[in-house]
Amino acid sequence: MTKKFLLFDNDGVLVETENWYYEANVKALGEIDIELTFDVYMEIMARGGTAWEVAKAQNISQSVIDAQRAKRDIYYREFISSEHIEIDGIVDTLEELKKDYKMGIITTSRRVDFDLIHNDRDIIKFMDFSLCVEEYPRAKPYPDPYLAGMKMFAASRAECLVIEDSQRGLTSAVNAEIECAIVENKFTRTHDFSKATYHIEKFSELEKLLLSI
Repeated sequence: MTKKFLLFDNDGVLVETENWYYEANVKALGEIDIELTFDVYMEIMARGGTAWEVAKAQNISQSVIDAQRAKRDIYYREFISSEHIEIDGIVDTLEELKKDYKMGIITTSRRVDFDLIHNDRDIIKFMDFSLCVEEYPRAKPYPDPYLAGMKMFAASRAECLVIEDSQRGLTSAVNAEIECAIVENKFTRTHDFSKATYHIEKFSELEKLLLSI
């Protein structure tokens, strides 16, 4: 069946923010003398865990974890407000896709961070809606986010395509039984994408892919 509805992940697909979220966690954990290596972080993120598992494993109290998590959120907002997070060609591609498809963003980001990212960018104007982590029951890798997006469109699974860049997001799509295209991202290149239906090297290739399915 021809695809009519596109459900986009946000971080790593539409904006390059994943590295800055990692750096914010590194900074906050470093303040309590805990090292968060990239490999450990990748393993945690792939299965949908949290970086604070590392602190809990070292018997850091919940009160300290909560305080540092709040600092992490501040650091992340500082990063996404000041660093270059644009991905070349995104807006041009979305402008073309909007002619033939309805589109939504399904993200595990909090609404406050999502709005900060998109307030001064053009991406959101091409979307029919966005769903953040507060707006569905369970986060990725559960199916809830993409099932909620499908419901927003009153669409069938066959009419939808998920566009993701992480194993956790792919698992969410697979659990929702919706086909998924993985966009290559250097930050998540070690993830297992064997269950993806499609693979593209860059976002601009999405147009061509859609014409072929």
